[in-house]
Order: sequence, then structure tokens, then C-alpha cells
Amino acid sequence: MVESSARYEELRIPLDEPVGDVAAVSGALGVPEWWPTGSRIGIAIAHGSGRDMNDPLVVELQRGLTERRMLALRFNFPFAEAKRPRPDRPIVLERALRSAVAVLGRDPSASPAHLFVGGVGLGGQIAAQAAASRLRVNGVFLIGYPLHSRDEPTRNVHAEPLFRMVAPLLFVQGTRDRTCDLDALKRTFTRIGARKTLHVVPDADHAMSVPKRSGRPQADVAREVLDVLDSWCRHVLA
Repeated sequence: MVESSARYEELRIPLDEPVGDVAAVSGALGVPEWWPTGSRIGIAIAHGSGRDMNDPLVVELQRGLTERRMLALRFNFPFAEAKRPRPDRPIVLERALRSAVAVLGRDPSASPAHLFVGGVGLGGQIAAQAAASRLRVNGVFLIGYPLHSRDEPTRNVHAEPLFRMVAPLLFVQGTRDRTCDLDALKRTFTRIGARKTLHVVPDADHAMSVPKRSGRPQADVAREVLDVLDSWCRHVLA
């Protein structure tokens, strides 16, 4: 059932430790009508490198999940808040993600009963890092996971946090993603003990963009990712 009367709040999320001159980052919280009734699912969506929380895919996912009765948050990492091109150190990004997740539970009487975290590219990588470091979640979703260096599936493989995961994992990968060769990802799966699900999007790159020659509107791709993410969250809880 699609929820038609959700509300959206713009937020300032204070950081535990300032990053340069950034003491707080921007966020947007989607609150379903009648929250916190129903399944009480909270979800935090992180953006990738070279992007911010207004990445169209992130916005579409947040709005779609809110309409499907999830408390959905998108937010900026400090480098995006300061409009710097270079991402912060991983530990800084992880602290920012934890500060954002805390917003979902700011009202104890209306906090989620279930929590999912993830994001696009770098955002998903940091969510996995946090979940592997004892952030308690029901699942982690990784959209365009940057597994390795561009076009070099055997170099600089970023998989160590995945091997320490306990929560279920959802990978949404495009066939044109030059930082995540699908064969390399499947080899990595053999060393991941957590339950994992892979959904492949034909013609999509690391940001889930498809070329015009595919004949597919970008909105259709966003809807596919939304449907997969929604279905996976509910399957994990079931």
C-alpha cells in the first residue's frame, strides 16, 4: 500500500567531532503518516563520492521508502557538506554515519524497531564498515559497491569489512560497473559468512546510470532498485 501523506523534515545533524569547520551536516527525514505504527522500519541512505544527499537516486529511494511506510533518512557526509571534492577519511565518514543513524532514534517513543543502513558506492562501503564495527542493524544494502580499483578486479580489493559481517547483505550491481567486476564479487562471496543477496541491473554503472542506447528511462532503474530494496528489507524481517 502506497502512503500518500508522508512528511519530510530538513535537519541539521550534529557531529560528535567537528571536521574542519563542519560541526553539523544536512539531512532530510521522511516520516510516514501514522508513524510509528506498522512494521517500524528505519533506514539510513548514504551518498557516494563526488555526490551529496541530493543525488537523484538517493532522493528517489528515500521518497519511495517513506511512501512505503519506512522512516527514511538521507544525509551529507562532511566533505559533501563543505563542498570538498575529496572524501574524508573512512573513520570520519563512519562517525558521520553513526551520528545520522542516531537521528532515527531521537524520539524513544517513536524509534524504529528495525534498522537498515546502506548507500550508493562509498556510502554503502562506509555502512558495511560501521556494521562490521558493532553498529547493530538488521541488514546492510550496497548499491554499486566499490570492490576494487577501476578496471582492475585483483587490485586494492575492499572486502575486509564484508568478511566480518553478521547482518544480511544486499548487493545491487550494474553490469557496467568498472569498480565491481561481477565474477570478482562472486569469488568474494565465498568468503562472506553472512547471508547475501545479489541483484544485477543490466547496463547500469556504479551509480546505477544507464546509457541512452539501452532504451531504458533512468526513472525505471530507480524504481527497480527501490522495489528490490523494499522487498529485501521485508524478506529479511520475515
